[in-house]
Amino acid sequence: MSDHWIQFVPADPNAQPTKDAAERAVQLLSSCAPRADKVSFELKENTEFFSGLGNLSDIQCPACGVDVEHWWRGAIDRAWQTLFRDLAVTTPCCGSQTSLNDLRYIWPAAFGRFVLEAMNPDIGNTTAEQDDQLAKCLGLPLRKVLAHL
Repeated sequence: MSDHWIQFVPADPNAQPTKDAAERAVQLLSSCAPRADKVSFELKENTEFFSGLGNLSDIQCPACGVDVEHWWRGAIDRAWQTLFRDLAVTTPCCGSQTSLNDLRYIWPAAFGRFVLEAMNPDIGNTTAEQDDQLAKCLGLPLRKVLAHL
């Protein structure tokens, strides 16, 4: 049997909410996904890459839309060597100055030091209104990642 997660990661890879805000957000996400196997948060010391795991597909330049997946593999390997402290990159297609976090991941992905997640939420997805409520609860703009393993 496979597992699914709905994960919320701050849009700013270095942002972390307070522990109190994170605990309130767990309660709010639990009310959105009452049958989830587990709802939790993690504050991480180092930046991590959150992706759709088995669902990760195309990766595009945010400036020109060209597929950069072949280049991305090397770029993410180099960034990983510094524990993702520096996500700045120049795309090979059009020379755009951007961030690994701001590439266009066709199956959403994000870098961050905080994650709020529901494992096997049994709801399919959260609504835009629920997403906005979670962002307000945490006091941070969020990116949603749907992971499947």
